[in-house]
Amino acid sequence: MAISEGDRDFLRRAVELAERALESGDEPFGSVLVSPEGEVLFEDHNHVSGGDHTQHPEFAIARWAAQNLVAELRPRCTVYTSGEHCPMCSAAHGWVGLGRIVYASSTAQLGEWATELGLPLSPIAALPIEAVVPEAEVDGPDPELAAEVRRLHSRRV
Repeated sequence: MAISEGDRDFLRRAVELAERALESGDEPFGSVLVSPEGEVLFEDHNHVSGGDHTQHPEFAIARWAAQNLVAELRPRCTVYTSGEHCPMCSAAHGWVGLGRIVYASSTAQLGEWATELGLPLSPIAALPIEAVVPEAEVDGPDPELAAEVRRLHSRRV
């Protein structure tokens, strides 16, 4: 499925959350969980600056969904995120049984930007979501919004 204008609205919100994370001294990542009816159910941004590097918004979404949504609803929900899930978040997404993932920028792009900008590289393998959750329905990156995400990462320098 291609990224629609409706998808871009939610992706823009994820990028806004990523900017909020950056402005609060954190790494710029943000994510939104949306119901099949288009209602925002949960949103969050990165909280890793305190030293707990598991505090990713995609992981928070998976935990929230496991506690608040019946199993039958989860696959019909969509996760919109500023950056493609890391392997930890991909696994959480798969275990909880969430549906489609739409991302603004890819893991591969983030790796290129980190090298170009002199940012620290992740100690975790840069795997695409489908390598961790082979049946995942995934769309991204979005070229326009990926450029916005890159600008956020460039502000980390």
